[in-house]
Amino acid sequence: MWREMSNPAILVEIGKRLKEYRIRNDMTQKDVAEHAGVGIDTVLRVERGDNISTLKLIAILRSLDMLENLDEFIPKPPVSPILYKKLMGKQRYRVRKR
Repeated sequence: MWREMSNPAILVEIGKRLKEYRIRNDMTQKDVAEHAGVGIDTVLRVERGDNISTLKLIAILRSLDMLENLDEFIPKPPVSPILYKKLMGKQRYRVRKR
């Protein structure tokens, strides 16, 4: 689905989904704007699919209690076993007194 969409079309879809979440949370655009610390015009723009700053998007996600969704949006990359071993260093088997 996403690969076939243009970047502006993806913004429109994100805006539609944010609007649906806002309505499900029984929040007005003004409520979201006040809680997020952004102008109501910013909420209108994002719901229309217009471009807004990443910081404002994060503030809106926070106001809608959606920050946990960022883990699905950008998951942490898995650590390979080789890198894990390097990060952990040598395992100690005993303590030597000096």
